[in-house]
Amino acid sequence: MTDQQRPDPAAPQPEAGRPIRPRHVFGGLPRYAAGKPPRVVEGLRQYKLSSNENPLGPVPAVRRALAQYDAATHLYPDPLTTRLRTALSDSLGVPAEDIVAGAGSYGALTQIVSAFAGQSESGEPDEVVYAWRSFEAYPIIVGLGGARSVQVPLLATGEHDLDAMADAIGERTRVVLLCSPNNPTGPALTVDRVEAFMARVPRDVVVVLDEAYLEFCEASELTRRERAEGGLAEGVALYRRHPNLVVLRTFSKAAGLAGLRVGYSISQQEITRTLRVAATPFAVSSLAEACAVAAVEHPDEIAEQVGWIVAERERVVAGLREIGWDVPLTRANFVWLALGEHSAEFAAFAEENALAVRAFHPEGVRVSIGEEEANTRLLELCARFPGRPGGSAPADR
Repeated sequence: MTDQQRPDPAAPQPEAGRPIRPRHVFGGLPRYAAGKPPRVVEGLRQYKLSSNENPLGPVPAVRRALAQYDAATHLYPDPLTTRLRTALSDSLGVPAEDIVAGAGSYGALTQIVSAFAGQSESGEPDEVVYAWRSFEAYPIIVGLGGARSVQVPLLATGEHDLDAMADAIGERTRVVLLCSPNNPTGPALTVDRVEAFMARVPRDVVVVLDEAYLEFCEASELTRRERAEGGLAEGVALYRRHPNLVVLRTFSKAAGLAGLRVGYSISQQEITRTLRVAATPFAVSSLAEACAVAAVEHPDEIAEQVGWIVAERERVVAGLREIGWDVPLTRANFVWLALGEHSAEFAAFAEENALAVRAFHPEGVRVSIGEEEANTRLLELCARFPGRPGGSAPADR
């Protein structure tokens, strides 16, 4: 160590006993808890059903893109993700200028909230309204931006209470988050209900429609009520009619690219102009972009996998109801067990049988649809577990 590198003994020393402190908002933030891996149990194959991952992995077109990727890691990726936005533009029939990419839907949502909700010039927090329980990252993203969460309880069926959410919008509301299908409970919003909600939202409030699990909706058979209410809501059609609506999507679920972190938002250019300023530069790697483009260009391969997962989901739901469980209607790649105070107990029981599930104690347990053997084992465990969830299953199937 040179003299220049040595600490100067005459320089002021840090005051003892004064720890480095983060911003005050950290004290009230929940921690994001990723799904745990399964426990090793002798004689049983382990299955992770705690993270809503695609058990089939990426489709053949994506695997080819991975194998052929030219690892130019010394070069920055395209900051505008031009290839991906062009492919999405062609696939969805929307202008490429209306698309902003991000590091998964988490990254894309962070861009939206940080752009439109934080604190006023006087330091007063803005408000972000969303249903609860919903995606556990929402309160973290909102709090880190300096805004205040306004959580509106779900209905007993696990659905958004859109009337109560509209009532919760006030003078400080800047953003509303809708999750459809809702994570972790599963129900999806219908067209008529979203349109009625949007009619009550002030024009200057940004509404985010989080469609991380949209593809599983598209492969689902509608109930009578869903058909009567115009079918399931779909963001592209809605954003064309509502300038304050932002659609949020990801390649992590249906496309099986959770490890590559690529998502995007769609909104009219009044909003995208701001989002481009808030976007993290180079958030989507060149590899992630190449694989996402391959997924967009091969929707038939994605649809085949989604169809298999939805069929397994319906088998699990039917099996649960046959043995006496009430489960909410789910349009995603997971099921919700409203176990209440028994949630942690059930998660431990599953862990003892080499299944990792996601407990939200004391509300319920979310179980991802996995491989066929994993789903069958889940049904066997549920048949042996004495508790029953307290939610009510829809009667209009």
